[in-house]
Amino acid sequence: MAQIEYKRRSGYLFLAVMVGHILLISAQVNARSGVPVLEQYAFGALSEIQRAVSSTVSGINRAWTGYVVLRGAREENDDLKRRLAAAEIQVQEQRAEAERAKGLAQLLELRKSVALTTAAAQIIGGAVIPGFRTVTIDKGAHDGLKADLAVLAPAGIVGRIVTASPRSAKVQLLVDRNAAAGALVERTRVQGVVIGDGENGLQMEYVSEVADIVVGDTVVSAGIDGIYPKGFVIGRVESVEKSGTSVRRIVVHPAVDFSALEDVLVVLTPAPGSEPPGGAGG
Repeated sequence: MAQIEYKRRSGYLFLAVMVGHILLISAQVNARSGVPVLEQYAFGALSEIQRAVSSTVSGINRAWTGYVVLRGAREENDDLKRRLAAAEIQVQEQRAEAERAKGLAQLLELRKSVALTTAAAQIIGGAVIPGFRTVTIDKGAHDGLKADLAVLAPAGIVGRIVTASPRSAKVQLLVDRNAAAGALVERTRVQGVVIGDGENGLQMEYVSEVADIVVGDTVVSAGIDGIYPKGFVIGRVESVEKSGTSVRRIVVHPAVDFSALEDVLVVLTPAPGSEPPGGAGG
């Protein structure tokens, strides 16, 4: 066993001597370029190591630079998105303010044009019960409001007050299924009663079977119910159903867009020329 170990060590020693001898010869022998062979091979090996190290460092540097640039671009993009969102909100606010100012200007013009004492009010709530169309306004008994006062908008008749608390009041819209108003066709002066359908439409009933009514006719308040002042627009005739020469059903499209109401006028004094209650029910 000791002899095998001795031979192995002798082999290693011989190999080391041979490698050293080769390296010594390589250091003394020059290549064609005049550079020692050992130096040439050492330089080649070292240059490859340097190349690998340089490539790795460059790759890491590029990756890091790309990450920094990407992160900066992402932050800039997020900042631009926030600014855009803020600008869009500002535009919406300005548009809403412009629309509100336009509505108030129209309401003021209506208030100046009517020979009635009125109070301006803002809608602050609405009902959610199907068929019963009501809204709440921000004026009440303390402002002189009471039941059965007419409510108007620049486009036409809105409805009537059904109950008033000290600082607010409930308005029954004309399209409520229990609402009604005395009406007449502006062109022919044919009279009838406009009744709400509980949604967004109206029907004109109690009209003569031979009445002259056509699609497009304007329907206005008749002023015979003691609530709505005479001559204010209710809507336009949308369809007329007949059986022979007899009028069966008249559908009226409201002049007021009840889904977009914001501000209204409440009529505080009886309308000139209106008659006491006893005509068409309101």
